[in-house]
Amino acid sequence: MVAEQAARILVASNRGPVSYSLAGQEPPGHGGDGGSGAENAPALVAKRGGGGLVSGLSAVEGDAVWVCAALGDGDREAVRRTGGHLDPADTGGQTVRMLDIDPDVFATAYNGVANSVLWFVHHMLYQTPFEPVFDAEFRRQWAAYEAYNAAFADALAEEAAEGAAVLVQDYHLCLVPGMLRERRPDLRIGHFSHTPWAPPEYFRLLPDDIGRQLLRGILGADRAAFLTQRWADAFTACCTDLLGEPPATRVGVHGLGADADFLRERSRRPDVDERLTILREQIGPGRKAIVRVDRTELSKNIVRGLLAYRELLTDRPEWRGRVVHVAFAYPSRQDLAVYRDYTAEVARVAEEINETFGTDGWRPVILHVEDDFARSLAAYRLADVALVNPIRDGMNLVAKEIPLVSDEGCALVLSREAGAYEELGEDAVTVNPYDVSGTARALDTALGMGTAERAERTKRLAAAASSLPPQRWFLDQLNAL
Repeated sequence: MVAEQAARILVASNRGPVSYSLAGQEPPGHGGDGGSGAENAPALVAKRGGGGLVSGLSAVEGDAVWVCAALGDGDREAVRRTGGHLDPADTGGQTVRMLDIDPDVFATAYNGVANSVLWFVHHMLYQTPFEPVFDAEFRRQWAAYEAYNAAFADALAEEAAEGAAVLVQDYHLCLVPGMLRERRPDLRIGHFSHTPWAPPEYFRLLPDDIGRQLLRGILGADRAAFLTQRWADAFTACCTDLLGEPPATRVGVHGLGADADFLRERSRRPDVDERLTILREQIGPGRKAIVRVDRTELSKNIVRGLLAYRELLTDRPEWRGRVVHVAFAYPSRQDLAVYRDYTAEVARVAEEINETFGTDGWRPVILHVEDDFARSLAAYRLADVALVNPIRDGMNLVAKEIPLVSDEGCALVLSREAGAYEELGEDAVTVNPYDVSGTARALDTALGMGTAERAERTKRLAAAASSLPPQRWFLDQLNAL
């Protein structure tokens, strides 16, 4: 069944452009309840998100629909009040259909499979003597992942006009293209992977039937796209290895850059200036700043970054008192025990460095774990060195954002395992993310870089970072369909 007002362009992603929370009571005369008319219903507070998809979809003119999942109680209440078609006043004018998938199915698909299996495979994070364990419980979780993908396929099939273009996003929805192809063979379907793609020998950790199902799910698309050629080549190799032939589906590459205009304007607002003043006071006059801004995601490699800083202070004592490591590590996926443990280890190592090296007038590590975008932008502006050392990363936009807003230029220490390395590696100080001593030496090199060289490198990094803005990234995928 096709919706009465069918869409020509559709986007599907786990997270949508808006999220809701419940707060207090509806204020009198407020229309945020989606027309429920319930005077005493709890108020819904809408918060719009950012990122490449939001920017990209804004470039589309005409009828476009974004299909996403309800992530929490506030979102589910919004779906109940609106029937799933959200109030455009909450979404910045975008047409959004939010799916209230059974909470147990959603949680199992999201945490049990997408984040605990697929993310771990593509980022090569498993401690293989102990994990993964693909047993009967995993098969139960996999059934939830299939049901979750089927809910998206059903909704897209209903919303899409004849011959519409559908852009399916990321590892949460690998099965959707194949399922949607069965329901609506008339559609033009693309799938985009925002993560790395595992090489065949690591992808083979998955049970063979599951690996083939994932590949065939994506191959249901007319086009499968990736952030770098490296990840595209790995996908092609997996198809050849597990399916016995290269993909018939077209495979493309679309690098994603930073939104330069937005970042530069946003980073000069008063709230950023206020936080910049506070950060400068905390760092102290005349000191250099090594800045990192990350979620406490296992793949971001924050602990080894701290260990490299500790080794720098140990081996190069002349930097003691002259440099501060500003580390913003915002908690991620705290409903998973391994992430809670990792976040605690980040805090422990940071405190150990401060206890070992700190003095009355110098705190070597400034660690913040509360998400604050304005404070992150302030740190970007004052960074002398940007540390981006992921174990493995689809792209890493922080590596692109810091050079764009840096006040006086910064040296970029960049992992060769970040997708951004393909575009930025030439002007970065490159590191093997596992080599703590090598990273310590890279930090020393970056801290000692001359002002003129640093400024010139920053200029080239900023040009590369802004060459693929989100709007172009999105429209290129659409045009390729």
